[in-house]
Amino acid sequence: MSDGTERETSICPKCGLPKELCVCETLAKEQQKVVIKVTKKRYGKLTTEITGIDTKQIDIKDLTRKLKQKLACGGSAKGDTILLQGEHKEDVKKELIKYGFTESSIEMK
Repeated sequence: MSDGTERETSICPKCGLPKELCVCETLAKEQQKVVIKVTKKRYGKLTTEITGIDTKQIDIKDLTRKLKQKLACGGSAKGDTILLQGEHKEDVKKELIKYGFTESSIEMK
């Protein structure tokens, strides 16, 4: 019985492929319109905001964790927005491209 349960959980319900071969998240990354902008918060602190990521198809908390580690900064995910402490527009764009987002789908303001 445990073999049947494992097979069910190892197959993606959207595309029907095994989770190791699943392309749902890759396709979702290509179809998104991501906006990166820098805003000034209280006391003149700069914050990089990343919006437009569909949280139903992409694990935004995991993406936030990866960006924070790579950029060595603090931050959080609130709703469909990622907030990173500091000005990281160019670096965030480079990292998002590395993670599978297309360059044409990323807009910088």
